[in-house]
Amino acid sequence: MDIILIAGLWMPATVWADTVEALDRLGHRPIPLELPGVDDATPSVTLDDQLDAALDAVDAATQPLVVGHSAAATLAWLVADRRPTAISGAVLIGGFPAASGSSYAAFFDIVDGAMAFPGWEPFEGPDAADLDERMRQRLAELAVAVPADVANGHVAYGDDRRFSVPLTVVCPEFTPADVRGWVSAGDVPELDRVERLDLVDIDSGHWPMITQPDNLAQLIADAAEDAQSIDRGDGG
Repeated sequence: MDIILIAGLWMPATVWADTVEALDRLGHRPIPLELPGVDDATPSVTLDDQLDAALDAVDAATQPLVVGHSAAATLAWLVADRRPTAISGAVLIGGFPAASGSSYAAFFDIVDGAMAFPGWEPFEGPDAADLDERMRQRLAELAVAVPADVANGHVAYGDDRRFSVPLTVVCPEFTPADVRGWVSAGDVPELDRVERLDLVDIDSGHWPMITQPDNLAQLIADAAEDAQSIDRGDGG
C-alpha cells in the first residue's frame, strides 16, 4: 500500500528514514512527505500550502494510508476531511486532531515570523525519556523553524464523511486508556465521532520513528492491512 508519512513540528521528511526502510521491508510503498516551509527554502508558507502538498500526494497515490505525527495529526485529519473516499485510512502518532476553529499548533512564541524548536526542556519526562544524547542531537540538528502562518493556521473541517475513515491512534508517551479518558471528557471532540477507532500502544516516547522505527512500521503496516479489509461502502 502507498503510505504517506507526514512529520510533526520542526521535522523534515528525513526523520522517517528508518521507518521508511522498515516499511519497505514489509512490502509497502512509504512516501515521506516533503512539506513546504520545512523541506525547502520557501520563506512564507501557510497551513493551506502544507495541506495542498499533502492533498497532491494523496491524488498521486492509490487509496493511500495517511500517517501524521504529533501536530501533523491535524494535518492528516484535514486530509481525511478533504479526501474521505480517496484514502484507505489514517494513522495518528502521538497527537490528535485540533478542534475546528482552533489554531493548528501555536504552542510556542513566534519570533521573526517563525516558531523555532524550543530545545529539550519542554519535553523532559515521558516525551523524551527514551532519547539518548545522540538521538537528541540528531533531532535538534534536523529541526526547522515552523513558519508563523503554519503554526497559527486556522483549522476548519467541512465533510462529516471523515468520521467514516478508519483511524488508528498510536499511543507513545500516553496510553490507550488515557485517550479513552480524554475522549470521554470531551477533550478530543474529533475522535468522539470516529466510527472505526483503534488505539494501539508503543513503548516509546514522543518520537518512535527515531527510537522504535521497526515497531512503529509494524503498527503502521497493521493499520494498513486493517484499513484494506474494511468495506466502507462509499468507494473508499
